Amino acid sequence: MTPLRLRLTRIVGDAFDAEGLPRDLAIVTRSDRPDLAQFQCNGAMAAGKIAKTSPRDIAGKVVRRLSDHDIFADLSVAGPGFINLNLTRAVLGAHADELLSDAHFGAIGDVKKSAEKIVLDFGGPNIAKPMHVGHLRSTIIGDCLQRLVKLVGHTAISDVHMGDWGKPIGMLITELKLAQPDLPYFDPNHSGSYPADSPVTMAELEQLYPKAAQACKTDQRRDEEAREAIAALQRGQPGYRALWQHFVTVSKAGMEREFAALHVHFDLWKGESDVDQAIRPMVDDLLDRGVAEIDDGAVIVRVAEPDDQQEIPPLMCLKRDGAATYGATDLATIIDRVRSASPDRILYVVDQRQHTHFLQVFRAAEKAGFAKDTALEHIGFGTMNGPDGKPFKTREGGVMKLHDLIENMKDKAQERLAEAGLAGDYPKQEREKIAAQVAMAALKFADLSNHRLSDYIFDFDRFVRFEGKTGPYLQYAAVRIQSILRKAQDDNLLIDQGPISLQSPVEDELVLCASQFPDAIEAAYQKRAPNILCDHAYGLAQVFSRFYNEHHILSESNQTLRDSRLALCRLALGQLTTTLDVLGIELPERM
Repeated sequence: MTPLRLRLTRIVGDAFDAEGLPRDLAIVTRSDRPDLAQFQCNGAMAAGKIAKTSPRDIAGKVVRRLSDHDIFADLSVAGPGFINLNLTRAVLGAHADELLSDAHFGAIGDVKKSAEKIVLDFGGPNIAKPMHVGHLRSTIIGDCLQRLVKLVGHTAISDVHMGDWGKPIGMLITELKLAQPDLPYFDPNHSGSYPADSPVTMAELEQLYPKAAQACKTDQRRDEEAREAIAALQRGQPGYRALWQHFVTVSKAGMEREFAALHVHFDLWKGESDVDQAIRPMVDDLLDRGVAEIDDGAVIVRVAEPDDQQEIPPLMCLKRDGAATYGATDLATIIDRVRSASPDRILYVVDQRQHTHFLQVFRAAEKAGFAKDTALEHIGFGTMNGPDGKPFKTREGGVMKLHDLIENMKDKAQERLAEAGLAGDYPKQEREKIAAQVAMAALKFADLSNHRLSDYIFDFDRFVRFEGKTGPYLQYAAVRIQSILRKAQDDNLLIDQGPISLQSPVEDELVLCASQFPDAIEAAYQKRAPNILCDHAYGLAQVFSRFYNEHHILSESNQTLRDSRLALCRLALGQLTTTLDVLGIELPERM
């Protein structure tokens, strides 16, 4: 369906065209002075310069042409040439009916796009380490974008891209060898299969890793042993391969627990190891074609361009000792994704501090011809900080595990539900489920409501409030509408409803707010900016609250008005639930 703002732009464009003026100046937007008008067009200002005449005279001529249309309740010229437009309630009501009849409540406009296949790389956990708060933003933003990609009609393929290869694995192998040297994985004479069960749990890996890291940092011999171990692993030493697979299995179980708590799904569980065997042939190819060169023993690809405003270092593929770098792994991963999925676009949802790295990788891929028909985008984001403005940590100063953060949010949600007198008499299992849903809403909305490039302060207490711009507030607003409609359904009031008939300014405002839904969806997708959806949902919930407070709904004796207001409830709920679903927020049945 055509967004209302776009319909008005076309109508005003016809008037500009009739006056011999460029129709692309006739852009209509919601008025920044809603007390004066519903919509505005400022194109007469630019048209005046082109026509070398008064913008106000041009605006007057455009308004006279628009007055032939019966859709306008009022037209006026303000200031030096601003065109103010107000629609009739009949037009607004008809548009509300159209939004309500749409499968996505108006979310998708009528602009036809070629469907794309889009790979989203986000999450990025490392095996043998617990997921921590540093993984949160990538996961939440990436999941929202994959949901948004699907809503607007594209195909999304999400890849967690685990850090499962490299020196950290060698560090763990050598640490475990010191702790349990009699394990068969370290016996060079071992023949046959290896144990099916892992010799270590995730909890034990969490203890082994910091010990190994510290040892390698302070003891050069231990550091060299770790390098030798990862080299042996990469050569295919059976015992080390079996041990590495155990590390992956127990680590993945922990990852799946955290992602499940966040209601995040991945189509692919690939890691750095999936392209390890492709790196050497790739580097040889780059050298043969002159794309890469040897510099002081290392293999590099020069990616600087003449118009760069800052120095862009070459991308290193192999170090002097022959070890592959993250740059090489990322290049090989692009090749793998292009070959296996033929995507039109790959989105990397990774900390903004990695921007230069991805600029190097993308330029190298372009120079090598690895992604001729695939657009590569880095979707950067800022940091989640504590009250001190620094990256969020525990009270003891350590990095907080993601599991602990989620559990803390659930506890806070339980407290807030009790304070608000909500769900107190529900069965324990249902109350705990609602608390978990509220906790996730608080966590996700707090992140997504900020522009992704912005840093933000993490505040447990503020995020779980049921008032203000929070996820729980939106949940409560939607649950209240659900309750109204459930009661209406029980009383058989949702049968044979007539058209929406608007009778008050707040009803007008509710429809006008709902009319902006397709613009919000499109802007959020084009800018990769979920905060735009958060703004729409919050604005809609606020207007609905005023509507709810000013009007009888179920108790309205006039059936026409009651039917119309129930229809507005359905429209508001439809847009709220659609938006919350894209944000990855679940809606409780009741509170």
